[in-house]
Amino acid sequence: MEKLISGYLFPEINKRKKALLEMNPKAKIISLGIGNTTQPLTSHVVSALKEASVAMGTKEGYSGYGDEQGLPALRKKISETLYNGTIGADEVFISDGAKCDIGRLQLMFGHDVSIAVQDPSYPVYVDGSVIIGATGKSKDGQFEKIHYMKCLPENDFFPKLEKKTDLIYFCSPNNPTGAASTREQLNELVEFARKNNSIIIFDAAYSEFIKDKKIPKTIFDIEGAKDVAIEVNSFSKTAGFTGVRLGWCIVPKGLKYSDGSPVINDWNRIMTTVFNGASNIVQKAGLAILDKKGWKETKKLIDYYMKNAEIIKKGLDEMGIENYGGVNAPYVWARFPGKKSWDVFSEMLDNAHVVTTPGSGFGPAGEGFIRFSSFGNKEDTIEAMKRVKEIKIMKK
Repeated sequence: MEKLISGYLFPEINKRKKALLEMNPKAKIISLGIGNTTQPLTSHVVSALKEASVAMGTKEGYSGYGDEQGLPALRKKISETLYNGTIGADEVFISDGAKCDIGRLQLMFGHDVSIAVQDPSYPVYVDGSVIIGATGKSKDGQFEKIHYMKCLPENDFFPKLEKKTDLIYFCSPNNPTGAASTREQLNELVEFARKNNSIIIFDAAYSEFIKDKKIPKTIFDIEGAKDVAIEVNSFSKTAGFTGVRLGWCIVPKGLKYSDGSPVINDWNRIMTTVFNGASNIVQKAGLAILDKKGWKETKKLIDYYMKNAEIIKKGLDEMGIENYGGVNAPYVWARFPGKKSWDVFSEMLDNAHVVTTPGSGFGPAGEGFIRFSSFGNKEDTIEAMKRVKEIKIMKK
């Protein structure tokens, strides 16, 4: 625990936000920082939640512990709807979210593994590895057993695959850069893992925000991926389930350790030991998301947030600020040459009362960048970009 950087990124942001409000209680702060959804759940999903809740109050509809692996109907629905039946229902494990699954995967693989992560990347890949002890010695916030794969505009946000590690954490569309890897890039990743006997932990939490039909939404669209990859995903951002909690993890039966034993057996053991299954009520809502009406409403929700991304990108373009993402992902990654990420964060917070996320919090290669989230309200997003323009941040 002592090896962890002073504070997890998002609690530190909230700490600074609260400090401003203490000094200026009347400040109207707009958050384009943490990727927390803001729009109400869709009507079809709410109806499913109500119905499932009411049923729990009846003798006929009550249910207690369910299968730790998830409701069979939901596992089957995810297999058929999101993977076109190419993944077996028994390879789908329902959970309470992608971050939770990543933590349980870290528990399963333990401390005696080497790791590669995109740099920058979602903090839990590194911080969770630090907590489990899979790091070795630390220096300047980096760890000897973790290989940081730089993802910058100069390499099209796809790293040079060169060092063999046991695990490769890979997120596409990426959080925070908003970069969605092409089929050719993912082919290269899978082939690298095959040659080096590595296991890819593929985070596809933002896959439904991909507009470009040529870009794969799942690692399992790539030939050979079932032999080398695990995929985590969730409804948090897709359907606004950040406060409801529902996700899944795909562990193919073809994924095996070097001794030939299936990884899925260990994952099943982990899930049945440290997890009692996702909420029965929430899983019924998950089924509603994936039926025809629910999916249509969900797509509208995604479109709403992507319109916000367009607003952010347009504002940054008009200010002459170099930016990436926001096309196939709900995050916009803005570059501020010669400036420190936390300094830019403070300038926007103090002078514009707009919360962003410092790029350095996602890894060393994030220094000099700021992440904008499109998960706010449209009106707030418009107002936030207006304020940022007024402080003329690039002219200081």
